[in-house]
Amino acid sequence: MYRFLLTRQWVIVTFIALLLMPTMVKLGFWQLHRHQHKVAQNALIADNLKATPVPVDKLTSPGHTIPYDQYWRRVTATGTYDTAHEVVVRRRTSSDGTVGYHVLTPFDLTDGKTVLINRGWIPDNGSQITFPKVPAAPKGQITVTGRLMADQTTAASGIKDLKGLPPRQVMLINSKQMSQVLGEQLLGGYIEQTAPESKGDTPELIPEPEHSDIGPHMAYAVQWWLFTAGVPVGWVILVRREKRDRAATEAKTTPEPAPATA
Repeated sequence: MYRFLLTRQWVIVTFIALLLMPTMVKLGFWQLHRHQHKVAQNALIADNLKATPVPVDKLTSPGHTIPYDQYWRRVTATGTYDTAHEVVVRRRTSSDGTVGYHVLTPFDLTDGKTVLINRGWIPDNGSQITFPKVPAAPKGQITVTGRLMADQTTAASGIKDLKGLPPRQVMLINSKQMSQVLGEQLLGGYIEQTAPESKGDTPELIPEPEHSDIGPHMAYAVQWWLFTAGVPVGWVILVRREKRDRAATEAKTTPEPAPATA
């Protein structure tokens, strides 16, 4: 009755079905893990943004690598801007998606250490060769508040670290690279400035990271598992249809018995 399952066609169909099921289960768990990571990241961002600011040198030191649980941690820094060594970071977008630059300025702390501060976004001046017009940083000693961020790398950000750029332009915010330019070791990571507000709202301060949206990953995980459950159901439906079609074909081709003679 079901000997057709041993044909080449049905062996292939069954093999594909058996292969698809564990693959889709794995894809479902992959999406589940992405969901869990997103939820954990949102919680970390929320907690670190609510935390009381601490002096930046309490969380980092020269050459230090910022651990993940300290990302977005609110910190303060008191000192003066070193605008003579200010650079701009290319191909950065504003809150509305306009491409421009981030202004990266070394900040000399009162204890002699130096940390990088991302002062915010400025528009492109129409030329990627000349240095853009950068709003002046406040003079004298000030206290800056911001979010502690890890050094950017190509591996983590996907941004290519292009060489041969115009003077005072960089692709990545990286304290180790800037240490080579300044000839001194900087505090690891950098500060994304949130206060004080920029004069005339320029540079445009970088908004806090979005941390309320959990994304569609859980829905995708459920979809993959529903697809997995649908494979054997679909296989059974196809088998029953094949059996019915074969029985109908056989009934049509079977000759009727000849009538009995006296």
